[in-house]
Amino acid sequence: MTAVVEARGLTKRYKNVTAVDHVDLTIEENTIYGLLGRNGAGKTTLMQLLTGQEFAGSGSIRVFGEDPVENARVLSRISFIKESQKYPEDFTARHVLRSAPWFFPEWDAEFADRLVADFRLPLKTRIKKLSRGQLSAIGVITGLASRAPLTFFDEPYLGLDAVARQIFYDRLLEDYAEHPRTVVLSTHLIDEVGDLLEHVIVIDDGAIVIDQDAESLRGSASTIAGTAAAVDAFTAGREVLHSERLGGLATATVGRLSAAERAEASAAGLEVGPVSLQQLVVRTTAGSVPAATSADASTSFDKEQSA
Repeated sequence: MTAVVEARGLTKRYKNVTAVDHVDLTIEENTIYGLLGRNGAGKTTLMQLLTGQEFAGSGSIRVFGEDPVENARVLSRISFIKESQKYPEDFTARHVLRSAPWFFPEWDAEFADRLVADFRLPLKTRIKKLSRGQLSAIGVITGLASRAPLTFFDEPYLGLDAVARQIFYDRLLEDYAEHPRTVVLSTHLIDEVGDLLEHVIVIDDGAIVIDQDAESLRGSASTIAGTAAAVDAFTAGREVLHSERLGGLATATVGRLSAAERAEASAAGLEVGPVSLQQLVVRTTAGSVPAATSADASTSFDKEQSA
C-alpha cells in the first residue's frame, strides 16, 4: 500500500510539556484509522502537526510526499474536522456548506444534501443559535461530503445523540466503500467505533504505544476470571496487563493465549473471555493506576482536552 503520511522522530514541546515525543508513524492510503488515547495524550497536537497547523520542534513530516506546512497542494487534499470547530456567528449552515467547495475539490453537493436531511440540520438558522448537536452535524457533514483523500475527525460527533452518531457511522462506511480514502477518527467512544476501525494507533504521554492492525489487536489479549489462587497460579510468569481482586475472586487481563493455554485455563476452573478494544486501550494506557481505581481510567475517554 502507498503511504499517505510519514512522520519520523516527530516532536513538539510547549514550554515544559512534551506533547508529541519522537513519534514514528506511517498512515496508509484507503484505510480507516483510530487515533486513541487518554486526555492530554497528544492526539490533537499530532493531528495539528500532520495537517500543517503546528510547526514541529524536531523530526520530519511528509503528507502525500511533501511538507504540509503552508503547502496548498497538500492542504487541498486534507479535511480536518474538530469538535471545537469555529464558524462566523452570522453564518448559517447553508453558508458553511456553500463555501465548502472552495476548499475541497472533491466536494459532493448531492451527498451533503442527503446528509443534511439525515441529520435534520436547519440550514437557515444562524450559527450562534444552533445547538451543540447541530454544530456537530455541520462538521460531520463537511468532513464526509468533502471526500478529501485524507480526512481527520477529531471528536466532532461528541455533540450528536446516539441515533445521530449511528447515522454518521453508517454513512461513513457506506461512502467509504464507494469512495475509498484515508480516514482518521480520534475518539473516546472506542466501543462504538471499534467495528469501523481497520488500524489502531494509541498515543500515551506523546508517544505511540500501539500501532497495529485492528483485527490482530482484538485477539491480542484475554480476560481470566476465577478464584484468586487459580488466577495467580495461571498468570505466574505471564505478562499481566491488569488485575483486580474482590474477596477470594480475581480477574486478570493477559496477553494472547494459544488454544492449549485456553484449555489449560478451563481445566483449572477459570473463565476465559475476550477483551474489548476499549478495555485493551484503557489497560495499556492506565499505567500504574491502582486496581481499585482502574475503572476511573475509562472515564478519561469521556472528554477531550487538547495536549
